[in-house]
Amino acid sequence: MSVNTYGHLFRVTTWGESHGPALGATVDGCPPGIPLEPAQIQVWLDRRRPGQSRYTSQRREADEVEILSGTFESKTTGTPILLMIRNADQRSKDYGDIAEKFRPGHADITYWQKYGIRDHRGGGRSSARETAARVAAGGVARAALEQLVPGLRINGYMVAMGDREIDRGRFDWAEIDRNPFWTPDAKSAEDWAPYLDGLRKSGSSIGAIIEVTVRGCPPGLGAPVYGKLDADLAAAMMSINAVKGVEIGEGMAAARLAGAENADEILMGTDGPEFDSNHAGGILGGISTGQDIVVRFAVKPTSSILTPRKTITKAGDATEIVTKGRHDPCVGIRAVPVAEAMAASVILDHFLLDRAQTGGVRGRIG
Repeated sequence: MSVNTYGHLFRVTTWGESHGPALGATVDGCPPGIPLEPAQIQVWLDRRRPGQSRYTSQRREADEVEILSGTFESKTTGTPILLMIRNADQRSKDYGDIAEKFRPGHADITYWQKYGIRDHRGGGRSSARETAARVAAGGVARAALEQLVPGLRINGYMVAMGDREIDRGRFDWAEIDRNPFWTPDAKSAEDWAPYLDGLRKSGSSIGAIIEVTVRGCPPGLGAPVYGKLDADLAAAMMSINAVKGVEIGEGMAAARLAGAENADEILMGTDGPEFDSNHAGGILGGISTGQDIVVRFAVKPTSSILTPRKTITKAGDATEIVTKGRHDPCVGIRAVPVAEAMAASVILDHFLLDRAQTGGVRGRIG
């Protein structure tokens, strides 16, 4: 039974552990003839790489990707693409004290209960280090989308840190890459910096809300009932470490709206159908509408904190634990490039599924 693979036609299998010699991904189903070189993937890995600011883990990893198969003369061949990222800065000794204890908020106890064995060095497969492989695979997906769906753009950004939310009236796409929080609101970035500094110095952590917008997605991706685009997007985001909730478009807030408020009215524009709002988040009946696809998810606070917490040992004895090591005070920061990568993989997968089923044929309007 494979539980390390996602996707239907564009399939990604990740492998490796946080403190192993390397980790990576095997990408199968990428169309042939797509220009692909390591630099096209590296640019996305560099966005996720730890140690780039005082607000992320200080683990020093180059995260340099190697393409071991699936390309010839810098183009994909249609065969499996093996991506490898070597680990270079493991400090396994940081985790020696927790070999016999379960960290509250972590997967330690559930891994032990399920498998009867666990890699306590950074959490093994449950570590957020695994997401580097997803970002690498997402780089392949982006390279394919650039050729197959020109003009499609995928942007992730932080819209809340704890109870501090951005002002959408100050939303600036260009600002996202200018601050360490990937937020489109420059004022929020200024306010969050001292706030997170205080949490970091106290050894605590905070959660966040991340939003991903896909612009330029064609209508018709996805399928009814069990092949819904929003279902696969939600599953992809939910699979990211520390994510505890996902919503599409208006999401949970739609429950507070009347039908007349929530229904996005449709008009006929010069280039086809247009909508006067986007409460649906760009997806209706599991199928893309051509509007911006908007996905939002909540990331819990990092569980590795210096505050002593009650726990038990593998023998069942009561004890306390303080998690030492190098950890993100707000793991939501580095979840942004991971979310973008997952969105890219899902969108490409559904583009290929649609091309296989319909050949891109669309119902005529007007």
